[in-house]
Amino acid sequence: MAKMKKNMVIVESPAKAKTIGKFLGPSFFVRSSMGHVRDLPEKKLSVDVENNFTPEYKVIPSRKKLVSELLGDSKKADAIYLASDLDREGEAIAWHLTQALQLTDKKVHRVTFNEITKDAILEAFKHPNPINMAKVNAQQARRILDRLVGYQLSPLLWKKITKGLSAGRVQSVAVRLIVEREKEITEFTPQEYWKITAELKHISENTDKPEDSKAFKAILQKFKNENIEIKNEQQAKGIVDELQKAEYRVANVKKQTKRNNAPPPFTTSLLQQQASTRLQFSAKKQCLLPSSFTKVLT
Repeated sequence: MAKMKKNMVIVESPAKAKTIGKFLGPSFFVRSSMGHVRDLPEKKLSVDVENNFTPEYKVIPSRKKLVSELLGDSKKADAIYLASDLDREGEAIAWHLTQALQLTDKKVHRVTFNEITKDAILEAFKHPNPINMAKVNAQQARRILDRLVGYQLSPLLWKKITKGLSAGRVQSVAVRLIVEREKEITEFTPQEYWKITAELKHISENTDKPEDSKAFKAILQKFKNENIEIKNEQQAKGIVDELQKAEYRVANVKKQTKRNNAPPPFTTSLLQQQASTRLQFSAKKQCLLPSSFTKVLT
């Protein structure tokens, strides 16, 4: 009797590991990486700026035992399926696992899925792909930028403001935008301007009851066929005096059809947010939401 192949699956979450293991059957065993297994060490910059910003990754100290266990399991497997999340972070986790466990490309398969159902899982394992290095590099760029900005700017905050503050790639840019905007507000010189609105009513010659005609408002755009800027009350009153003596007619009517598109379908995160805010669902209850539940919230 031929020996059954053993395939190893690595996911991020232990909860997912248990569920996915039930779907895949006895030829698969599922392990969890508990998220990232490698990162930039905290005690130094860990980015070689002079050498094309090369990162210096190390196994996270709290993950060393786990990595050792995963390494042992990987040696017993005929194939390894990396099933971390399908976003950039998940792709990077998959790549870091190949580096930490010293896995060869021939042995590694990358699988992604949008939902944890039996059909979705089995379909994903029928169509494995290589690791998407474009996503991995995008995550690395974000992580390196975080480190470069945070480690070099945070000491300035400690010196100028107070100890314990940290600066990041997003906060630093956001603070600058706020400061520049505040500067514009402080330097702004207020200028008086006036707007004139007329309430008009169309009275048709064929209408027996003029009071049935609907009134509408019109904003003054031009005066005597010229664009006008009303800068003070005296100027506004003079224009109003002339307008009260004038006759009005509708020069042109434009009709157009507006298209209202249906809102996009729920993403998993937005569905969970709406379930929490509108229906007060707990996190545990949200995990059990069926796909048809979106009809309740739309």
